[in-house]
Amino acid sequence: MTVALAQQAERLAARMAGLDLIARIRLVESELSGRLVFTTSLGIEDQVVTHAIAMAKGRTEIVTLDTGRLFPETYDVWAETESAYGIRIRSYAPERKSEEAFVAAEGINGFRHSVAARQACCGFRKVEPLGRALDQAAGWFTGLRAGQSANRADTPLAEADDDRGLIKVNPLADWTRAQVDAFVKDQFIPYNALHDRGFPSIGCAPCTRAVKIGEDERAGRWWWEQESKKECGLHLHAPEADVEPGEEPAAFEEPARAASSRDNRRELV
Repeated sequence: MTVALAQQAERLAARMAGLDLIARIRLVESELSGRLVFTTSLGIEDQVVTHAIAMAKGRTEIVTLDTGRLFPETYDVWAETESAYGIRIRSYAPERKSEEAFVAAEGINGFRHSVAARQACCGFRKVEPLGRALDQAAGWFTGLRAGQSANRADTPLAEADDDRGLIKVNPLADWTRAQVDAFVKDQFIPYNALHDRGFPSIGCAPCTRAVKIGEDERAGRWWWEQESKKECGLHLHAPEADVEPGEEPAAFEEPARAASSRDNRRELV
């Protein structure tokens, strides 16, 4: 890791710690020169970050990775968000030849054949488009929280991403799910209807299920795999040892109740 980049990230994280969310966005925009990108999955945390970026009225670009396998509800909230805030969320899609080759070799749902096949699917649907989305970026905003899963428990407010040569900013790293839900309700933020149906974390439709009581928020993602392997490659972590079935870590954070009622919605522009 580049020492200078790591030190810059540490200083930025320290300054972010005492600020509210919009102030955190504005601080990053003032401290990092160059292109700033927020990649939204349109999940509830990312909707909070989108709201803050829109309210800050700064220069951060909001983009999303359209994998081609998203839930209809995700496309609905995408359109609703653009209308509510008067913005355009730029889409990055998979490279066509890679998608066609994978489906020809593995089948339409071939990602379930093995961890390697699923990672390959995430690779062309998410990781490669992310590389294009972050091209020439100096800073990358995410909606990661430390409480989302044991794999993300050490998520800092800002960190160096040496592989991409940028600073990764996680302005919700120290928020709880309860804080997220309360903020969405108080600010009338559009959110995915699936959050009211037991889906705290939402990805591609074939790879996401509702969670059971007591499971952590990301238990419904690639549920047929071991916990230690359940990341798509966008947010890299040190590899963990394999665990035997039934020995997976307990939920990191107490499950929050469903997001606030959509009946209180109002548009923000």
